[in-house]
Amino acid sequence: MGEGLRERKKRQMRQRISEVAIGLFVERGFDNVTVTEIAAVAEVSVNTVYNYFEAKEDLVLPPEDASPWRLADVVRQRCPGDSAAGAVLAWLREEIRGRERRVGLSAGFGRVLEMMRAAPTLSARLEDLGRQMTDALAVVLAEETGAALDDPLPRAVAWHIGCLHALVYAEIGRRITAGECPDVIATAVLELLDVVEGLLGEQVLGYAVREG
Repeated sequence: MGEGLRERKKRQMRQRISEVAIGLFVERGFDNVTVTEIAAVAEVSVNTVYNYFEAKEDLVLPPEDASPWRLADVVRQRCPGDSAAGAVLAWLREEIRGRERRVGLSAGFGRVLEMMRAAPTLSARLEDLGRQMTDALAVVLAEETGAALDDPLPRAVAWHIGCLHALVYAEIGRRITAGECPDVIATAVLELLDVVEGLLGEQVLGYAVREG
């Protein structure tokens, strides 16, 4: 079933509020813009903004894009024959090849990244998000492999995958800051993924293979 009129209007309103907010944040800084100002420029009420975004930080890092279950969900949805690390590697490659906004490869993301780095609350949220994703992934790996509560292996594998994920975002951020274009960045990061995959080793790459 396609998107209904009501759902489309809600999506469009959410997108408009987010775009207005990010534009103001980039122009003036995250801490220098209030939700009241965002509502005024978007021509909606303050309550409407909060109906779509529970917190000011959600305007930049919406839960659906910055979810602590992001890595865990990728692993849960992997196909038979795929390992946990293999599923995450494939997913990252797909998003990078697609120049997805969520990995920072859309036009103009450089200024957004600079704004985020300059805002202590956003920087802290990103750092905490990385820890939460690794923790959530460790739980899923332990459940799927039937590991004992005191078995360190699921946590260790989750840590390697979490580091891989963080490295990709750090490399994209570094290259964006240096002024490289999305196509150049994508090519370089795909090469980086090939190198990292070769370094992980069979114990990580072959861990938690989904049975057919």
